[in-house]
Amino acid sequence: MSRATRLLDLLQLLRRHRYPVAGAELARELDISLRTLYRDIAALQAQGAHIEGEPGVGYVLRPGYMLPPLMLSQEELEALVLGTRWVVDRADSRLAEAAQNALTKISAVLPKDLSEDLEATGLIVAPAWPPLEKHSIDLGDVRMAIRREARVAMHYIDLKGVTTERTVWPIALGFFDHVRLLIGWCEMREAFRHFRTDRIVRWTPTEHRYPKRRAALLKAWNAEREAEKAKYQH
Repeated sequence: MSRATRLLDLLQLLRRHRYPVAGAELARELDISLRTLYRDIAALQAQGAHIEGEPGVGYVLRPGYMLPPLMLSQEELEALVLGTRWVVDRADSRLAEAAQNALTKISAVLPKDLSEDLEATGLIVAPAWPPLEKHSIDLGDVRMAIRREARVAMHYIDLKGVTTERTVWPIALGFFDHVRLLIGWCEMREAFRHFRTDRIVRWTPTEHRYPKRRAALLKAWNAEREAEKAKYQH
C-alpha cells in the first residue's frame, strides 16, 4: 500500500467515528505499527487536517477538512452517476437540481481522465411508468421539516377520499418508483403512520419541535418494523 493510499484510508477511518479512537485501534484496522500511525497523523495535521488527540487518549477528525482532488474507482464513479440520474428522474425538482449540482462539483475536482469517464458512463435510468403522481405540496418543505424536527399540521386524504387534519412528527421520506411515503408519528393515532405525499393537500410546519429526537424515533420505528417481520416469519 502506498503512503498516499494509507493516508486517505486513515482519513476515511477517522471520518466514520464521531468520538476519539485509540491509536492502537486505528493502527490495527490499518494494519500498520503505532509509530507509523503517529507519523501519518502528524503528516495529515501538517496538511491542514483538523485531527485532535494524543497518544493514550485517542484521535478524532473535526469537521471542515476537505480532501484534495478525488480519486475514485470506475465502479464508484458509476454508482455516483447512476444514483444521481435516479434522483434527477425520480425526485422533486429541488432535490434533482441539487443532485445534478453535486455531480458537477465532483466532476470539477476529478482528474481529467476520470471526469471524462463520468460523462461517458453507459448507465441509464428508465423513466418511471406509470408517471409519478403530482403533488400539492413541495417535497423540499417536507425535507426541511424533517431536518428541523418540526411538528407539522397537515390535511390528508385517505383511500376512502376522506380528508382529515392531523399533527405529525415527520421523521423520514421514503422514495419508491411510483410513490413517496412520509414516515411520521401521528398525534391523532398516537402511533407511527405512513402517508402518501401525493395525498397531502396542505402542509404547515409549526415553530415547535417535537418532544423526541428524530434519531430516537427512527430507531423506534425500525424496531416496530423488525418486530412485525419476525411476527410474520413465525
